[in-house]
Amino acid sequence: MTDLVIGCDIGTQSCKALVLDRGGRVVARAATSYPVSVPRPGWAEQDPRDWVAGVTTVIREVVAQVGRERIGALGVSAQVDGIVAVDASDRPLAPAPIWMDRRATAETARLGEAWGADTLRRRTGVNLDASHGAPKIAWLQGPGGVTHADAFLLPGSYIVAWLTGRRVVDPAAASSTLLLDLATGDWADDLMGSMDLDRGRLAQVIAAHDVAGTLRREAAEALGLDVGVRVVTGTGDEFGACLGAAAVDPGVVCDITGTAEPVAGVATTPLLDPDGLLETHPHALPHRWLLENPGFVSGGSRRWLAESVLGVPETRITQLAADAPPGADGLVFVPALGGAVTPRWNDRARGTFHGLRLGHDQRHLARAVLEGCAFALRDLVEGLDRLGLAGERVRVLGGGARDGIWPAIKASVTGRIMERLTEPEATALGGALLAATGMGWYPDAATAATAATVVDPEVVPPDASVRGCYDDAYGRYRAIFDALEPIAMDT
Repeated sequence: MTDLVIGCDIGTQSCKALVLDRGGRVVARAATSYPVSVPRPGWAEQDPRDWVAGVTTVIREVVAQVGRERIGALGVSAQVDGIVAVDASDRPLAPAPIWMDRRATAETARLGEAWGADTLRRRTGVNLDASHGAPKIAWLQGPGGVTHADAFLLPGSYIVAWLTGRRVVDPAAASSTLLLDLATGDWADDLMGSMDLDRGRLAQVIAAHDVAGTLRREAAEALGLDVGVRVVTGTGDEFGACLGAAAVDPGVVCDITGTAEPVAGVATTPLLDPDGLLETHPHALPHRWLLENPGFVSGGSRRWLAESVLGVPETRITQLAADAPPGADGLVFVPALGGAVTPRWNDRARGTFHGLRLGHDQRHLARAVLEGCAFALRDLVEGLDRLGLAGERVRVLGGGARDGIWPAIKASVTGRIMERLTEPEATALGGALLAATGMGWYPDAATAATAATVVDPEVVPPDASVRGCYDDAYGRYRAIFDALEPIAMDT
């Protein structure tokens, strides 16, 4: 009897899986980690085989907990903006540049010269930026890359191809490549043609809940599953997280705190943000869109401070921050370690501590990092406000949702109530909900999300006593960014 489905989150630092039953309850879970390589400044890449190993590890672990005969389907929510060059048998030909990678700046400039940044944004909904897929594909096709690739796949598409032998992608994940036509929800042939690409070298665009196929025998044996298990197309990680958080209608803002911190609100029409701060993507749900910022380096900044600066466990950062006062005694951090996507997009911007003095110690550094990320969140929430897509609450997801004082800092900086889910792994849950929809358990994924997602009644309200302090600190954060941006542009 197949009464369970698996959702798998293929993230930047780790792979997680959970098992969902027909009643929407999580009955098993597992996680494992893998590395990110930074071979040169501005580069960030991963070995796609590490993702396969991660998926294999976590799925075998959850299957051992519940039994293989009960699993009916599998859905993935995977990091976006990475590009895997593969051969005709879907074997990776090189390490995959991931979302943090900004090596393709020259290719980005050439795309802008050919099409114009405004035209590309109107067509695709996203900003001309080296983080996106098309510039990475152009780099991989160049002399420093892999000129003989049979296809270029997003991370989730690569995993589904390994699972089923079929190359597919949903409109949400595909939209982050700069090659999807927002109006049609399909590849833009003219944009692809200008890069010497055709549809055969990209995955086929189908719905996130559509069944891509069943497990190949090799994959089934590796996972400890039967070959009849269905695999749905799946979606990108932030889109899966929004689904797992039941962000299906306008007014729900999702703050996804992982290595990066995407922030998104739901729209019923494909709005374009006139300020360019928020990009427009199809949702993993039909007839819905997400106005989303792909996220500044958030959890990654915390990890950097812990491992590369202070030499302490990452969990120690929030403990240290709790011992420093609100405002960190004037110390301000700008979270642009991988370039800036807020308050303006600028891949030359760099992270900054401002206001250091002799009285500061590791407690203030820790507090400033958490507060700087909260200032960036405020930028994005207020951007959604201007579009009429934000409410009085922010649904905070991911590893930072229950991380010590961080939700309380976010609440006080933004002036919004922070609410959390009872299920901490919203991204994997989103993949499982798509799998459940593919099994026919629900009429659509929105119904699945509404049925299975539970918001914790215990919320984190803003502290009015520190709002003035944070308003002043936020003003300094914006002034620092404005002052340093011209210097960044000169480097």
